Amino acid sequence: MIAIIDYDVGNLYNLKNALDFQGIANRIVREPGELEGADHIVLPGVGAFRPAMERLQAAGMVPVVRARIAAGVPFLGICIGLQLLFEVSEEGGEHAGLGLIPGRIVRFPAGGLKVPQIGWNQVAFQRDDPLLADIPDHSYFYFVHSYHATLADPAHALGLTEYGETFPAIVRRGNVWGVQFHPEKSQNAGLRLLKNFAAILPA
Repeated sequence: MIAIIDYDVGNLYNLKNALDFQGIANRIVREPGELEGADHIVLPGVGAFRPAMERLQAAGMVPVVRARIAAGVPFLGICIGLQLLFEVSEEGGEHAGLGLIPGRIVRFPAGGLKVPQIGWNQVAFQRDDPLLADIPDHSYFYFVHSYHATLADPAHALGLTEYGETFPAIVRRGNVWGVQFHPEKSQNAGLRLLKNFAAILPA
């Protein structure tokens, strides 16, 4: 059972539909106690970092998320969900995140690029990982974001993307994964990634 955390940040139903389409058991959860029986947890989201973090805290999810991760439950952050995994975001000032992956969230540099990045881009895989099983290297995924992660430890990068500069589009630390793109909007590669996540066994 995959628990999809609903903390009033974005439309969760595209993600739920992508899981339903593949026959993957899932449910949207709004109360911290509903995470207790989950085999896997997904933290989705769109929008700005600070209100997303504030809503996650207001929902009482933070201590339970930390406890479930410590218990070995596979955890996946998507888009803003990835960014919340980091220590600090520079969006609208400095704001603390969950601190599960060392590093910062920074804005794309000013210049010739269109910001936000909206559309398809390739991801270069850095090593084998169960999340990436049977997905071709340099597959295209669908991105919508103005900020991206920078890692304190490059070993936490599973996939890198170029958009004016190189940034980590897929990260992992232990049983915590994050993807900057939207797998539920990324056709076959994204569906496969979600299926792979559902198949990862708790630690």
